[in-house]
Amino acid sequence: MAVHEGATAHAGAHAARPADAAAERATLLLGVRLFILSEVMLFGAFFTAYFVLRFQAPRWPPQGDLERPELLLVGVNTLILLASSVTMQWATRRIARGDAAGLRRGLAATLLLGAVFLVVQGYEFATNGFGFADGIFGSTFYTLTGFHGAHVLAGLLLIGARARERVSVR
Repeated sequence: MAVHEGATAHAGAHAARPADAAAERATLLLGVRLFILSEVMLFGAFFTAYFVLRFQAPRWPPQGDLERPELLLVGVNTLILLASSVTMQWATRRIARGDAAGLRRGLAATLLLGAVFLVVQGYEFATNGFGFADGIFGSTFYTLTGFHGAHVLAGLLLIGARARERVSVR
């Protein structure tokens, strides 16, 4: 009899899951918001350090001016990253309308653009002509852009894992 009562109590706990699901979503949303806030604080601190160093230096960058082709490449890479945000938003809108194929296309485009961004960033790192140890400019440049690249890579891995999970479920 005691085993049967325990089984009934256990089944009753599972019946209350819908209310728990709403609480779980609220907790997850709080976690996402706190993560985003921590990212804002991290990048805010790095940019503050960069600008303080920049405005205290008599010449910036200390080892000379950046050449136009490098700035052009940075501009193109920025456009690639912005385009990946557009494709991600498109994917989100597609799934909100029940269009799973549109979601997959949007995620694939986002993954491709993010990967291209990382390849271009890797090329920039390899051809910049200065390194992490080349003074305050090099260290702040590589810290900022390295963390940003790591952020993009983490996003790609999460999107890829989620897209793969969805594809295998359907």
